Order: sequence, then C-alpha cells, then structure tokens
Amino acid sequence: MSVLGVADIINNTLLAVDVDGTLLTDGKEVLDKDRTAIRELRESGGLFTIATGRAVSYTRPLVVDLGIDIPVVINNGAIVYDYVNERSLWQKLLPPNARELMLRIKERFPSLGVDILRGEDVFSISSNRHTEEHFRNIRLTPTRCSLDEVPEDDWSKILLVDEPEVIDEIVRYAEGLDKDGIRLVCSCPVFYEMLPDGVNKGTGIAKLLETAGLSGRYVVAAGDYLNDLEMIQMADFGVAVGNAADEVKKHADLIVCDNNSGAVYEIVQRLKGL
Repeated sequence: MSVLGVADIINNTLLAVDVDGTLLTDGKEVLDKDRTAIRELRESGGLFTIATGRAVSYTRPLVVDLGIDIPVVINNGAIVYDYVNERSLWQKLLPPNARELMLRIKERFPSLGVDILRGEDVFSISSNRHTEEHFRNIRLTPTRCSLDEVPEDDWSKILLVDEPEVIDEIVRYAEGLDKDGIRLVCSCPVFYEMLPDGVNKGTGIAKLLETAGLSGRYVVAAGDYLNDLEMIQMADFGVAVGNAADEVKKHADLIVCDNNSGAVYEIVQRLKGL
C-alpha cells in the first residue's frame, strides 16, 4: 500500500528514524524544519520515535530535546527503552563467548578501538582517533578502563572501531570465526558491531510495537546504513535518505533528500500527501 496521497493514514502512523546520518545533520544537529515536521506529525495524531545504535544514557539528551514520549530502540535493537518511566521494556544480551570473540579479533587487529555497552554505561577499553572523534561528536564521556574492570554480565553490544580498510579486513576475517549467538554488522564505514544473534533495528521496532501496545500502527522507517536495512524492510513503508548506502536505497520504497537537507520534513510532507 503506497503512503503517498493517503491523507487519513497519518493519524495511525509510527515514524521511526535512525539518528546519525538520518535525523541528525553531519554537524550532529536537528534542523528546525525537521523539528517542525515532527511536531506536525504528532499534532495530526501520528507518533515519532528513534532507532539508534547509541547507548541508553547517550540517547537521553536527544529524547528529552525532541520530547519523545513513546519508547525508543537502543543499541541497534538490543534494547527497547521507555524514557518516560526510565525502564527497559525489552532487551537481549550478548552471550558470554562475545568476550572471547572480541579478544580474538583485537589480537589480530591491535589498532582496534573497543567500546562495551552495558546498561547505562559505555566502557572504552581501547581507543584510537575514530573512537575519540565519535566521543566528541556525540558529547560522550565513556568509562575508560581495562577489560578486567568491566563487569562480565549484561553486555548488550560491543563496538569495534577502526579505519574503513581495517574494518573491511575484519569483516572478511570474522567469516571464519565461531559466532554462536552473536551477530556482526557494520553501522558505518568505521564501526563494526557485535550484537546478540537475531537482534536488529527491525526486531527492535517489532518489540516496541508489542511491548508498548502499539500493534496495528502503520510503520514508516527511515535510515542510511546497513544496520538500518532490516528496519526499512520490515516497515510498511521504508525510506532511505539521499546519503544512504546503495544497498539501503535498493530496498527502500522512497528515497528522500540527504540528512543535511531536511529528510524528516520531506517524509512528513509525503505522509500528508503534499
């Protein structure tokens, strides 16, 4: 069913968007026109949320800034979090063997930056120029420590960070490793993520709908990179921004402008049939 020209569908819509590279500009800001579009969507009866790879604590400022009042998808689908009541509605954790897999990859690629996400915390056990740039961009102050200082339970994600060519090598190297219970996915050219098996933003949105009592909503999802692919595919209407990877564009129902030009605004205008 095409969303274009369907004026009465907006009041039953849940619009879920990726954060970095989709909702946020390259300067990590939300454009005024996108803020206006989000407000208009809500005033018309629609719902707005985000699906991000960011940790719980570092997503909170954006949730507060935008006044998001329904649950959001965190850690690329590993957690559905309700910021209104400050509680997880659903989560899936990495198996214990994720630690050993990470160490094996780190041994082979010693330049890797490694961050471990656990609950509200982000533990940086190894850094490089890309991890430091990432921390500055999202105004993140991680807990810097050794691996032995990180509690061994309740890990929801491990982020591996390095030069794009190194990440490409890791992807090839990981093909021959035992990944039982673990899913590996690139979320940008310098990020390779270890997630619980079966977890992605698409399953996260499905769990959001289920746990928040929103089943039956018309889901519109927008993103830019490979970690957004399942969300775009499971949505009733999938959108790729203009700066999206070619693989993402190939699976989208609609391609809009890039993240620096008001992508959310354009999506909402299409929803309104304008």
